[in-house]
Amino acid sequence: MKVNGTHYRSLWWDDDKKALQIIDQRWLPHEFRIQQVDTLQDFADAIVEMRVRGAPLIGATAAYGMALAAKIDPSDQHLDETWEFLDKTRPTAINLRWALTRCRTRLKSLPEAERAKAALKLAHEMSDEDVEICRNIGLNGLEIIRKIAATKKPGEPVRILTHCNAGWIATVDWGTATSPMYHAHDAGIPIHVWVDETRPRNQGALTSWELGSHGIPHTYITDNAGGHLMQHGQVDLVIVGTDRTTRRGDVCNKIGTYLKALAAQANNVPFYVALPSPTIDWAVDDGVAEIPIEERDGREVTHIQGRNEDGKIVQVQVTPDGTPGGNMAFDVTPNHLVTGLITERGVCEASREGLAGLFPDLAEVAKSA
Repeated sequence: MKVNGTHYRSLWWDDDKKALQIIDQRWLPHEFRIQQVDTLQDFADAIVEMRVRGAPLIGATAAYGMALAAKIDPSDQHLDETWEFLDKTRPTAINLRWALTRCRTRLKSLPEAERAKAALKLAHEMSDEDVEICRNIGLNGLEIIRKIAATKKPGEPVRILTHCNAGWIATVDWGTATSPMYHAHDAGIPIHVWVDETRPRNQGALTSWELGSHGIPHTYITDNAGGHLMQHGQVDLVIVGTDRTTRRGDVCNKIGTYLKALAAQANNVPFYVALPSPTIDWAVDDGVAEIPIEERDGREVTHIQGRNEDGKIVQVQVTPDGTPGGNMAFDVTPNHLVTGLITERGVCEASREGLAGLFPDLAEVAKSA
Protein backbone atom coordinates (compact mmCIF):
# COMPACT_ATOMS: atom_id res chain seq x y z
CA MET A 1 0.00 0.00 0.00
CA LYS A 2 1.05 3.62 -0.37
CA VAL A 3 1.71 6.47 2.05
CA ASN A 4 1.82 9.89 0.40
CA GLY A 5 2.36 8.21 -2.95
CA THR A 6 5.21 5.95 -1.79
CA HIS A 7 4.77 2.19 -1.46
CA TYR A 8 5.49 0.76 1.97
CA ARG A 9 5.24 -2.55 3.68
CA SER A 10 4.57 -2.40 7.40
CA LEU A 11 8.09 -3.76 7.96
CA TRP A 12 11.06 -4.23 5.67
CA TRP A 13 14.72 -5.20 5.72
CA ASP A 14 17.24 -2.45 4.94
CA ASP A 15 20.20 -4.08 3.21
CA ASP A 16 22.43 -1.05 3.69
CA LYS A 17 21.78 -0.78 7.41
CA LYS A 18 21.44 -4.57 7.78
CA ALA A 19 18.53 -4.04 10.13
CA LEU A 20 14.74 -4.29 10.24
CA GLN A 21 12.67 -1.14 9.77
CA ILE A 22 9.12 -0.86 11.12
CA ILE A 23 6.35 1.70 11.03
CA ASP A 24 5.90 2.76 14.66
CA GLN A 25 2.12 2.54 14.79
CA ARG A 26 1.75 4.22 18.17
CA TRP A 27 1.80 7.59 16.41
CA LEU A 28 -0.62 6.86 13.60
CA PRO A 29 -2.77 8.31 12.15
CA HIS A 30 -1.25 11.68 13.08
CA GLU A 31 2.44 11.04 12.48
CA PHE A 32 4.24 8.58 10.21
CA ARG A 33 7.38 7.42 12.00
CA ILE A 34 9.86 4.73 11.03
CA GLN A 35 11.91 2.92 13.65
CA GLN A 36 14.93 0.66 13.31
CA VAL A 37 14.86 -2.50 15.45
CA ASP A 38 18.39 -3.37 16.55
CA THR A 39 18.26 -5.61 19.62
CA LEU A 40 16.19 -8.50 20.90
CA GLN A 41 14.84 -6.18 23.60
CA ASP A 42 13.80 -3.79 20.82
CA PHE A 43 11.86 -6.62 19.19
CA ALA A 44 10.09 -7.47 22.45
CA ASP A 45 9.29 -3.82 23.15
CA ALA A 46 7.95 -3.31 19.62
CA ILE A 47 5.49 -6.18 20.11
CA VAL A 48 4.48 -5.43 23.71
CA GLU A 49 4.05 -1.68 23.15
CA MET A 50 2.16 -2.27 19.90
CA ARG A 51 4.61 -0.40 17.72
CA VAL A 52 3.80 -3.40 15.54
CA ARG A 53 0.35 -4.95 15.96
CA GLY A 54 -1.96 -7.37 14.24
CA ALA A 55 -1.44 -11.12 14.36
CA PRO A 56 0.25 -11.55 10.95
CA LEU A 57 2.60 -8.62 11.51
CA ILE A 58 3.54 -9.83 14.98
CA GLY A 59 4.47 -13.18 13.43
CA ALA A 60 6.62 -11.57 10.74
CA THR A 61 8.34 -9.41 13.33
CA ALA A 62 9.08 -12.46 15.46
CA ALA A 63 10.68 -14.19 12.47
CA TYR A 64 13.16 -11.32 12.13
CA GLY A 65 13.72 -11.51 15.87
CA MET A 66 14.76 -15.14 15.50
CA ALA A 67 17.04 -14.12 12.64
CA LEU A 68 18.79 -11.64 14.91
CA ALA A 69 19.07 -14.30 17.60
CA ALA A 70 20.73 -16.69 15.15
CA LYS A 71 23.20 -13.98 14.17
CA ILE A 72 24.11 -13.20 17.79
CA ASP A 73 24.39 -16.83 18.90
CA PRO A 74 23.14 -19.68 16.68
CA SER A 75 23.24 -22.33 19.41
CA ASP A 76 20.18 -24.42 20.24
CA GLN A 77 20.16 -22.97 23.74
CA HIS A 78 20.04 -19.38 22.52
CA LEU A 79 17.32 -20.13 19.99
CA ASP A 80 15.29 -21.74 22.78
CA GLU A 81 15.87 -18.75 25.05
CA THR A 82 14.81 -16.31 22.34
CA TRP A 83 11.72 -18.38 21.60
CA GLU A 84 10.72 -18.16 25.27
CA PHE A 85 11.58 -14.46 25.50
CA LEU A 86 9.52 -13.39 22.50
CA ASP A 87 6.68 -15.85 23.07
CA LYS A 88 5.86 -14.09 26.36
CA THR A 89 5.33 -10.71 24.73
CA ARG A 90 1.66 -11.20 23.75
CA PRO A 91 -0.42 -14.28 24.62
CA THR A 92 -3.47 -14.23 22.34
CA ALA A 93 -2.34 -13.99 18.70
CA ILE A 94 -1.27 -17.48 17.62
CA ASN A 95 0.84 -16.19 14.71
CA LEU A 96 3.54 -15.21 17.19
CA ARG A 97 4.11 -18.76 18.42
CA TRP A 98 3.59 -20.18 14.93
CA ALA A 99 6.37 -18.00 13.51
CA LEU A 100 8.75 -18.61 16.41
CA THR A 101 8.25 -22.37 16.20
CA ARG A 102 8.60 -22.48 12.42
CA CYS A 103 11.89 -20.60 12.63
CA ARG A 104 13.32 -22.61 15.51
CA THR A 105 12.40 -25.93 13.93
CA ARG A 106 13.96 -24.98 10.61
CA LEU A 107 17.15 -23.59 12.14
CA LYS A 108 17.75 -26.52 14.47
CA SER A 109 17.82 -28.81 11.43
CA LEU A 110 20.90 -26.96 10.13
CA PRO A 111 24.54 -26.79 11.24
CA GLU A 112 25.14 -23.78 13.49
CA ALA A 113 27.41 -22.13 10.91
CA GLU A 114 24.53 -21.97 8.41
CA ARG A 115 21.82 -20.74 10.73
CA ALA A 116 22.25 -16.96 10.63
CA LYS A 117 22.04 -16.73 6.83
CA ALA A 118 19.19 -19.23 6.67
CA ALA A 119 17.24 -17.42 9.41
CA LEU A 120 17.27 -14.10 7.58
CA LYS A 121 16.29 -15.80 4.33
CA LEU A 122 13.40 -17.53 6.11
CA ALA A 123 12.19 -14.25 7.63
CA HIS A 124 12.15 -12.68 4.16
CA GLU A 125 10.23 -15.68 2.80
CA MET A 126 7.67 -15.55 5.60
CA SER A 127 7.05 -11.85 4.96
CA ASP A 128 6.55 -12.47 1.26
CA GLU A 129 4.23 -15.39 2.05
CA ASP A 130 2.10 -13.13 4.23
CA VAL A 131 1.72 -10.61 1.40
CA GLU A 132 0.56 -13.34 -0.99
CA ILE A 133 -1.82 -14.85 1.58
CA CYS A 134 -3.46 -11.48 2.16
CA ARG A 135 -3.67 -10.77 -1.56
CA ASN A 136 -5.53 -14.03 -2.12
CA ILE A 137 -7.84 -13.39 0.83
CA GLY A 138 -8.74 -10.19 -0.95
CA LEU A 139 -9.48 -11.93 -4.22
CA ASN A 140 -11.70 -14.48 -2.51
CA GLY A 141 -13.51 -11.82 -0.50
CA LEU A 142 -13.95 -9.75 -3.65
CA GLU A 143 -16.36 -12.37 -5.01
CA ILE A 144 -18.61 -11.94 -1.96
CA ILE A 145 -18.70 -8.18 -2.45
CA ARG A 146 -19.23 -8.58 -6.18
CA LYS A 147 -22.33 -10.75 -5.62
CA ILE A 148 -23.84 -8.20 -3.25
CA ALA A 149 -22.99 -5.37 -5.67
CA ALA A 150 -24.95 -7.19 -8.39
CA THR A 151 -28.13 -6.76 -6.32
CA LYS A 152 -27.64 -2.99 -5.99
CA LYS A 153 -28.92 -0.12 -8.08
CA PRO A 154 -26.30 1.43 -10.40
CA GLY A 155 -23.83 3.47 -8.36
CA GLU A 156 -25.22 2.32 -5.00
CA PRO A 157 -22.34 1.22 -2.75
CA VAL A 158 -21.92 -2.06 -0.93
CA ARG A 159 -21.89 -1.02 2.74
CA ILE A 160 -19.34 -2.89 4.81
CA LEU A 161 -18.80 -2.65 8.56
CA THR A 162 -15.43 -3.54 10.06
CA HIS A 163 -14.06 -3.61 13.60
CA CYS A 164 -10.50 -2.86 14.73
CA ASN A 165 -7.73 -2.63 12.13
CA ALA A 166 -7.17 -5.75 10.06
CA GLY A 167 -5.48 -3.67 7.40
CA TRP A 168 -2.14 -3.60 5.66
CA ILE A 169 -0.43 -2.16 8.73
CA ALA A 170 -1.67 -5.17 10.73
CA THR A 171 -0.04 -7.49 8.19
CA VAL A 172 2.98 -7.09 5.93
CA ASP A 173 0.78 -5.70 3.13
CA TRP A 174 -2.84 -5.73 1.84
CA GLY A 175 -4.38 -6.64 5.20
CA THR A 176 -6.95 -9.35 5.87
CA ALA A 177 -10.38 -7.75 6.35
CA THR A 178 -9.37 -4.74 4.24
CA SER A 179 -7.92 -6.73 1.36
CA PRO A 180 -11.35 -7.49 -0.17
CA MET A 181 -12.18 -3.79 0.18
CA TYR A 182 -9.05 -2.72 -1.70
CA HIS A 183 -9.69 -5.27 -4.43
CA ALA A 184 -13.32 -4.23 -4.76
CA HIS A 185 -12.47 -0.54 -4.95
CA ASP A 186 -9.72 -1.17 -7.50
CA ALA A 187 -12.18 -3.26 -9.56
CA GLY A 188 -14.52 -0.28 -9.76
CA ILE A 189 -17.15 -1.64 -7.38
CA PRO A 190 -18.63 1.20 -5.26
CA ILE A 191 -18.22 0.51 -1.54
CA HIS A 192 -18.64 2.46 1.66
CA VAL A 193 -17.00 1.27 4.87
CA TRP A 194 -18.38 1.85 8.36
CA VAL A 195 -15.27 1.94 10.57
CA ASP A 196 -15.75 1.17 14.27
CA GLU A 197 -13.61 3.37 16.51
CA THR A 198 -12.51 0.24 18.42
CA ARG A 199 -11.84 1.47 21.91
CA PRO A 200 -9.69 1.60 23.91
CA ARG A 201 -6.83 2.12 21.44
CA ASN A 202 -9.03 3.52 18.66
CA GLN A 203 -7.56 1.28 16.00
CA GLY A 204 -10.43 2.23 13.73
CA ALA A 205 -8.53 5.48 13.20
CA LEU A 206 -5.77 3.39 11.60
CA THR A 207 -8.31 1.79 9.27
CA SER A 208 -9.67 5.23 8.38
CA TRP A 209 -6.14 6.45 7.66
CA GLU A 210 -5.55 3.48 5.37
CA LEU A 211 -8.87 3.72 3.51
CA GLY A 212 -8.55 7.47 3.11
CA SER A 213 -5.06 7.09 1.66
CA HIS A 214 -6.50 4.67 -0.91
CA GLY A 215 -9.49 6.83 -1.74
CA ILE A 216 -12.12 4.47 -0.33
CA PRO A 217 -15.27 6.21 1.02
CA HIS A 218 -15.71 5.52 4.72
CA THR A 219 -17.21 6.86 7.94
CA TYR A 220 -15.68 6.57 11.42
CA ILE A 221 -18.38 5.58 13.93
CA THR A 222 -18.65 4.85 17.63
CA ASP A 223 -18.38 1.22 18.67
CA ASN A 224 -22.02 1.14 19.70
CA ALA A 225 -23.41 2.46 16.40
CA GLY A 226 -23.10 -0.77 14.42
CA GLY A 227 -26.26 -2.40 15.75
CA HIS A 228 -28.30 0.69 14.97
CA LEU A 229 -26.99 0.77 11.40
CA MET A 230 -27.82 -2.90 10.94
CA GLN A 231 -31.35 -2.39 12.30
CA HIS A 232 -31.93 0.28 9.67
CA GLY A 233 -30.61 -1.74 6.76
CA GLN A 234 -27.45 0.28 6.30
CA VAL A 235 -24.97 -2.60 6.53
CA ASP A 236 -24.72 -5.21 3.77
CA LEU A 237 -22.03 -7.30 5.40
CA VAL A 238 -19.49 -7.31 8.20
CA ILE A 239 -15.86 -8.28 7.61
CA VAL A 240 -13.42 -8.51 10.52
CA GLY A 241 -10.02 -10.04 11.09
CA THR A 242 -8.88 -12.56 13.67
CA ASP A 243 -5.94 -13.13 16.00
CA ARG A 244 -6.67 -16.79 16.61
CA THR A 245 -9.27 -19.15 15.18
CA THR A 246 -9.94 -22.61 16.56
CA ARG A 247 -10.17 -25.77 14.50
CA ARG A 248 -13.98 -25.65 14.78
CA GLY A 249 -14.14 -22.03 13.61
CA ASP A 250 -14.50 -20.01 16.82
CA VAL A 251 -12.91 -16.61 16.20
CA CYS A 252 -10.88 -14.56 18.66
CA ASN A 253 -10.61 -10.92 17.65
CA LYS A 254 -10.45 -7.45 19.15
CA ILE A 255 -12.81 -6.85 22.06
CA GLY A 256 -16.26 -5.89 20.76
CA THR A 257 -16.26 -8.28 17.81
CA TYR A 258 -18.62 -10.67 19.59
CA LEU A 259 -21.22 -7.93 20.03
CA LYS A 260 -21.05 -7.09 16.32
CA ALA A 261 -21.63 -10.75 15.48
CA LEU A 262 -24.68 -10.88 17.76
CA ALA A 263 -26.11 -7.75 16.14
CA ALA A 264 -25.41 -9.13 12.69
CA GLN A 265 -27.23 -12.38 13.45
CA ALA A 266 -30.22 -10.52 14.90
CA ASN A 267 -30.51 -8.43 11.74
CA ASN A 268 -29.68 -11.10 9.13
CA VAL A 269 -26.46 -9.38 8.12
CA PRO A 270 -23.70 -11.70 6.80
CA PHE A 271 -20.74 -11.81 9.19
CA TYR A 272 -17.44 -12.84 7.59
CA VAL A 273 -13.99 -13.28 9.07
CA ALA A 274 -10.86 -12.82 6.96
CA LEU A 275 -8.59 -15.63 8.03
CA PRO A 276 -4.96 -16.30 7.03
CA SER A 277 -4.12 -19.96 7.64
CA PRO A 278 -1.27 -19.25 10.13
CA THR A 279 -3.96 -17.81 12.41
CA ILE A 280 -5.70 -21.18 12.76
CA ASP A 281 -4.85 -22.89 16.03
CA TRP A 282 -5.42 -26.54 15.22
CA ALA A 283 -4.70 -27.51 18.84
CA VAL A 284 -7.68 -25.56 20.22
CA ASP A 285 -11.35 -26.49 19.80
CA ASP A 286 -13.44 -24.38 22.20
CA GLY A 287 -12.32 -20.77 21.82
CA VAL A 288 -14.25 -19.39 24.79
CA ALA A 289 -12.82 -21.96 27.18
CA GLU A 290 -9.31 -22.38 25.79
CA ILE A 291 -7.97 -19.17 24.25
CA PRO A 292 -6.05 -16.96 26.71
CA ILE A 293 -7.35 -13.39 26.62
CA GLU A 294 -4.72 -10.71 26.98
CA GLU A 295 -5.44 -8.10 29.65
CA ARG A 296 -3.55 -4.89 29.01
CA ASP A 297 -2.74 -1.84 31.10
CA GLY A 298 -5.87 -0.12 32.40
CA ARG A 299 -4.39 3.24 31.45
CA GLU A 300 -5.30 2.46 27.84
CA VAL A 301 -8.94 2.70 28.98
CA THR A 302 -8.70 5.61 31.41
CA HIS A 303 -6.64 7.77 29.03
CA ILE A 304 -6.94 8.54 25.35
CA GLN A 305 -4.35 9.76 22.85
CA GLY A 306 -5.02 12.32 20.15
CA ARG A 307 -3.83 15.49 18.50
CA ASN A 308 -4.71 18.81 20.11
CA GLU A 309 -5.45 22.12 18.41
CA ASP A 310 -1.76 22.99 18.44
CA GLY A 311 -0.99 19.86 16.42
CA LYS A 312 0.73 18.09 19.32
CA ILE A 313 0.03 14.44 20.14
CA VAL A 314 -1.11 14.27 23.77
CA GLN A 315 -2.77 11.92 26.21
CA VAL A 316 -5.72 13.03 28.33
CA GLN A 317 -7.54 11.34 31.20
CA VAL A 318 -11.23 10.61 30.59
CA THR A 319 -12.16 9.00 33.93
CA PRO A 320 -12.40 10.28 37.51
CA ASP A 321 -9.25 10.00 39.61
CA GLY A 322 -8.95 6.58 41.19
CA THR A 323 -11.27 4.75 38.77
CA PRO A 324 -9.53 1.57 37.54
CA GLY A 325 -9.69 0.59 33.90
CA GLY A 326 -10.58 -2.96 32.88
CA ASN A 327 -8.83 -3.78 29.62
CA MET A 328 -9.66 -7.19 28.16
CA ALA A 329 -8.11 -6.87 24.71
CA PHE A 330 -9.99 -9.65 22.87
CA ASP A 331 -13.20 -11.64 22.88
CA VAL A 332 -14.31 -14.86 21.20
CA THR A 333 -17.12 -15.15 18.66
CA PRO A 334 -18.54 -18.71 18.58
CA ASN A 335 -18.59 -20.33 15.15
CA HIS A 336 -22.39 -20.43 14.89
CA LEU A 337 -22.40 -16.62 14.60
CA VAL A 338 -19.94 -16.63 11.68
CA THR A 339 -21.36 -16.77 8.14
CA GLY A 340 -18.06 -17.79 6.58
CA LEU A 341 -14.28 -17.70 6.80
CA ILE A 342 -12.45 -15.95 3.96
CA THR A 343 -9.05 -17.62 3.57
CA GLU A 344 -6.27 -17.62 1.01
CA ARG A 345 -7.60 -20.91 -0.37
CA GLY A 346 -11.25 -19.90 -0.60
CA VAL A 347 -14.31 -19.28 1.55
CA CYS A 348 -15.63 -21.96 3.89
CA GLU A 349 -18.14 -22.34 6.68
CA ALA A 350 -16.89 -21.81 10.23
CA SER A 351 -16.65 -25.45 11.23
CA ARG A 352 -14.18 -28.33 11.61
CA GLU A 353 -15.36 -29.70 8.29
CA GLY A 354 -15.11 -26.36 6.55
CA LEU A 355 -11.56 -25.63 7.68
CA ALA A 356 -10.36 -29.20 7.19
CA GLY A 357 -11.86 -29.18 3.71
CA LEU A 358 -9.77 -26.17 2.66
CA PHE A 359 -6.67 -27.15 4.64
CA PRO A 360 -6.55 -30.97 4.74
CA ASP A 361 -2.74 -30.88 4.88
CA LEU A 362 -2.66 -28.69 7.98
CA ALA A 363 -5.53 -30.51 9.67
CA GLU A 364 -3.82 -33.87 9.11
CA VAL A 365 -0.52 -32.65 10.52
CA ALA A 366 -2.31 -31.28 13.57
CA LYS A 367 -4.18 -34.56 14.05
CA SER A 368 -0.97 -36.56 14.06
CA ALA A 369 0.91 -34.15 16.33
